[in-house]
Amino acid sequence: MTAPVPAAELDVTVVLPVYNEAGHLHDEIDRIRAALDASPYTYELVIVDDGSDDGSGDQLRQLAATDDRPSDQGGIRLIQFTKNRGSGSARKAGTHAARGRVVVWTDVDMTYPNERIPELVKAMEGHDQIVGARTSEKGTAKALRVPAKWSIRKLAEYLVETEIPDLNSGLRAFRRDVALQYLHLLPPGFSCVTTMTMTFLANGYSVTYMPIEYAERAGRSKFHWWADTKRYALQVIRMVLSYNPLRVFLPLAVVLGVVGLGKLGYDWITRDFRLAANTLLIIFAAFQLFAIGLLADLVVRLARPRDEIDPASH
Repeated sequence: MTAPVPAAELDVTVVLPVYNEAGHLHDEIDRIRAALDASPYTYELVIVDDGSDDGSGDQLRQLAATDDRPSDQGGIRLIQFTKNRGSGSARKAGTHAARGRVVVWTDVDMTYPNERIPELVKAMEGHDQIVGARTSEKGTAKALRVPAKWSIRKLAEYLVETEIPDLNSGLRAFRRDVALQYLHLLPPGFSCVTTMTMTFLANGYSVTYMPIEYAERAGRSKFHWWADTKRYALQVIRMVLSYNPLRVFLPLAVVLGVVGLGKLGYDWITRDFRLAANTLLIIFAAFQLFAIGLLADLVVRLARPRDEIDPASH
């Protein structure tokens, strides 16, 4: 069931993906509403039930049915999936349905300081995206997650050539018109937030960071450290190849080229100017990688849309 999109535009749409969060739904929604009611912004809540089976869907239907708020004063618009499709699919559907000039992504598990949403929206002036950068790690399997996330973040920084304090924070605000250009790139799982950060940066849009506290979650975590970390890494690699393939192929080609030339010199000295077959193979592999990189870069440039939304002016 998909909520219709009225024509009137609001200041803010808060997109809330929900999957089995029955124990604290009301508390989180009340917290978000209280913060935005005290702000000067018109807003709506787009809540996406991602196939919950713990009663969250029933709670949301009842809440939406009894909600008497106008659509521009925190009214709820509910979208429900018949089966679990993933956080990325829920955020994508909510963003498609949004009417706000600014879209806010957050979670309803009590981890993010959602009372600070108005601060994120205010900080959007002159920027394309504001990310709540967590100052601590509270997730499960911390000893494994922290080094894995650090490695993936460094790979992402290598692509966009800028520092990224928090690559996969679930609390962020961004321009809806810019995001709509790239929603088709979002994967269905948790790595959608990583994709949103990197897509903006790789396409020349400004992303700034606001330090936030990160609390212990309420309820049970849906994050599977091995499977989801693997998806994060694959998504970052996929985006490197999609936006700047030369950042991958050129260093590899240079390394192989240097090795091949070194081997060539060694052959000339030790084999009386005769070349070994593996020397030619190394040099040919370096040339191939360089050629593939150039071809991939050409394809990426030709595939870029020619009518992209202009970045915000600072």
